Amino acid sequence: MNNILKIVENNKTDFFNFINFLIKQDKRLLIVGEVEENYRKYKLENKELNSEVETIIKLMQEIIFLNSLIFIDFRVRIGHSEFYYINIDDQIITKIPIKEYLIAKENFVDSSINDNIVTLNFKPFYENYPSVRDDKSIGAGVEYLNKFLSSKMFNDIDKWKEVLFNFVKLHKFNNEQLILNDRIKSSDQLIEKIKIVLKKLEEKEDTVQFNEIKHNLQEEGFERGLGKDVKSLKENLKIFDTLLNSPDHITLKEFITKIPMIFNIAVISPHGYFAQQNVLGLPDSGGQIVYLLDMVKELEKTLIEMLSESGLNILPKIIILTRLIPNAGNTKCNQRLEKVNNTKNTWILRVPFRTHNEKVTDNWISRFEIWPYLEDFAEDSFIELKAEFNGNPDLIIGNYSDGNLVSYLLSKKFNVTQCCIAHALEKSKYLFSDLYWKQMEDHYHFSMQITADLIAMNSSNFQITSTYQEIAGTEHTVGQYETHKHFTLPGLYRVENGVDLYNVKFNIISPGVNERIFFPYTKNNKRNPKIKNYLTQLVFENLEDNEVYGKLENPNLTPIFSMARLDKNKNLTSLVEWFGKSEKLREKSNLIIVAGKIDLNQSSDKEEIEEIKKMWNLINEFNLHNKIRWIGKLFRKNDAGELYRVIADKKGIFVQPGLFEGFGLTVLEAMISGVPVAATKYGGPLEIIQNNINGFHIDPINIEESIKTLEDIVQKFSEDYDSWSKFSQNSIKRVNEAYNWKLYSTKLLSLAKIYGFWRYLTDLDMKDMEAYLDIVYHLLFKPRADDLLEKHNKI
Repeated sequence: MNNILKIVENNKTDFFNFINFLIKQDKRLLIVGEVEENYRKYKLENKELNSEVETIIKLMQEIIFLNSLIFIDFRVRIGHSEFYYINIDDQIITKIPIKEYLIAKENFVDSSINDNIVTLNFKPFYENYPSVRDDKSIGAGVEYLNKFLSSKMFNDIDKWKEVLFNFVKLHKFNNEQLILNDRIKSSDQLIEKIKIVLKKLEEKEDTVQFNEIKHNLQEEGFERGLGKDVKSLKENLKIFDTLLNSPDHITLKEFITKIPMIFNIAVISPHGYFAQQNVLGLPDSGGQIVYLLDMVKELEKTLIEMLSESGLNILPKIIILTRLIPNAGNTKCNQRLEKVNNTKNTWILRVPFRTHNEKVTDNWISRFEIWPYLEDFAEDSFIELKAEFNGNPDLIIGNYSDGNLVSYLLSKKFNVTQCCIAHALEKSKYLFSDLYWKQMEDHYHFSMQITADLIAMNSSNFQITSTYQEIAGTEHTVGQYETHKHFTLPGLYRVENGVDLYNVKFNIISPGVNERIFFPYTKNNKRNPKIKNYLTQLVFENLEDNEVYGKLENPNLTPIFSMARLDKNKNLTSLVEWFGKSEKLREKSNLIIVAGKIDLNQSSDKEEIEEIKKMWNLINEFNLHNKIRWIGKLFRKNDAGELYRVIADKKGIFVQPGLFEGFGLTVLEAMISGVPVAATKYGGPLEIIQNNINGFHIDPINIEESIKTLEDIVQKFSEDYDSWSKFSQNSIKRVNEAYNWKLYSTKLLSLAKIYGFWRYLTDLDMKDMEAYLDIVYHLLFKPRADDLLEKHNKI
């Protein structure tokens, strides 16, 4: 008997008393937070339950009441659930297969629904592949992969010597052979040649450059790529020799990451307005743009350094692939090519969306509507990228659901390593977006987005996440990726095992911030006085501007500041509501909101329009006209950086009230500027902020608690400047120590090389998975995308 059944059997009365209490409530579908709230109510009305029963109540993720049966999803530990049904009349609890549980969910939505639908299960494809062994190692896949590979090499050394030899010989740049030439015919000969060359190099000064001894090395079978001078050549040849003779995971990682394997990188991000100016705040155009522009700049620097250390004077090329939008307003999104500022060879390449009749689409299209265009976009982009790179990219990095789907299509065509970065998985942001997908389909088209995410997370060679919780949540909350482990889209398909959280493909690399733009408010020598004065007047001195609403009656009060897109998930209207409901907050602080447009007629985004209406209603309802500055204008990045600093000048706080935040780039931007932050506990900020040390966690679902938290913060800081200063300094310290782009780019390139080696080893073994994904794409994604395109053509 398993643990749950045993506990129920030993505590039947307590357990079924609580279940009967739940039956009396109105809701027929309860999720984890609602179960906890009902348990609190139950304890007020009854004596507390046995501790064992309380333990399994805390494991309940979901309860479905279906006629006389009750179905429960218990999350017994991270990444593992067990499913049960209860016959309340007979007080019997029975463990059931996952498929039976999913069918029950489908019948709950519609009892007449066809349950004879496709059931997906990716588990068999991962059974023979390495996985991390414990919960704490989730997201550290590369470390375990290195150990796995080195142990395989050690156990069959002769085979793996040849594998490694052949892998190294593959590498070329523009048809120039790198590292090893044809004079070396086998791994055994390679070992002998390494000894000969090391002996010769010992006779040379460490500073002698490769080109000075190039011909001697070529005669022995060695080409450029293992070092720029004698010192680095000796170091790398010794590592190579150790790996060939007695491999271990440290040596393997050290050697593979030194091989010059990557010269061209394609970064995919189709949706929104992607440009360097005048786009932040436009629909679907926010933190991901900042993230990617900062990322590619540091990637280029790091890649140039790595190639130089290898002895290669080669300028790599990075291309951000996005959509060309003919009607681009005052942005550059209608230009095919745009050089990325402060880079040597990094570009934004824009390719238009077109319909099957070759007609180019002229206007912005919501990220929820772009699915029909992505296949043709990938086909066209394949040609454009091949021309721009004068060959193939060596690595493709997908971003968000649409970019990850395109990266899947392109990596197959180019036959190169695929990396995926989700940024935000909408399934985990929009409650019941899977279960009630039909009701949401007209607006969000989640059936396609969830399918695209499923394809990408299983096709990728490696996944990058910003935090642990993004993959696996916490002990008490489910991770974003974990929500894809089992689910159903009733009437369309169900998933028994959608993702393996323990797979070695998952790796955590936290991004940084652009230190030229976002820096502490105390660094006055770096600040632009003109911009500082303008923003101070705009925010605090009621400077007239037709894109700003509200006049502060007392500008000296503590500013509560937030800046984000104006959409439901960012939840800024809730912040306005909290402020309006709290007399203490209105008395001691002002509210500064930078988001969206203040004029309904200036927006074309349905969700933004709804939020604009809500903002106006709240301002009027709580009479906030002289307590709020609502700034509905776009800021250049330099101005956005200074905006945080003028808030810090006034000893303000930054609030991120999102219902869910995949990472929280604005949280980092505020913290490095010296602004104490209160941010949602749902998502990345939970790991970024150390509660009550360098910031505060808030629960945006609990209105009273959120208001109380903000009241306490404002009270504390308005009465004790030293306290504000301490949190400000700790915020800066936290970002400097844990979040920087140099570390990020070094790790990403290291991962790309190691997973490139893994891909080389397992290429044939992955053919079954590729075939399965091809079926999922053509059976479940493409027909729905084609149907949506037909609807677009009729409009």
